[in-house]
Amino acid sequence: QGRLVESGGGTVQAGGSLRLSCAASGYTDGRFCMGWFRQAPGKEREGVASICSDGRTRYADSAKGRFTISQDNANTLYLEMNSLKPEDTAMYYCAARAGVPFWPLDSHEYRYWGQGTQVTVSS
Repeated sequence: QGRLVESGGGTVQAGGSLRLSCAASGYTDGRFCMGWFRQAPGKEREGVASICSDGRTRYADSAKGRFTISQDNANTLYLEMNSLKPEDTAMYYCAARAGVPFWPLDSHEYRYWGQGTQVTVSS
């Protein structure tokens, strides 16, 4: 059984930066995708960024130009977030799945989830 453990959340002022990390084990053999998702109170969970074994990355429109997803050789997933806005405030989750779905930013495509890390951006 694999495991996903997020870290790096916190409180930052608008315009600031944070880097989220997700230590992954057991999910990155063969074809796979990993992604960052977020959920604000009263809102549905939404995809932020994904990276798959085919090398492709995808970003939500709200993340383009500000966030960067990456993965190192130790299978740690990162999300570098710059120019943060109050509307980025949410619980951020790391997720993983086997195979490459048609749309890797769809949370319903993912089976395995971390416990989440809170990001709060103050104005």
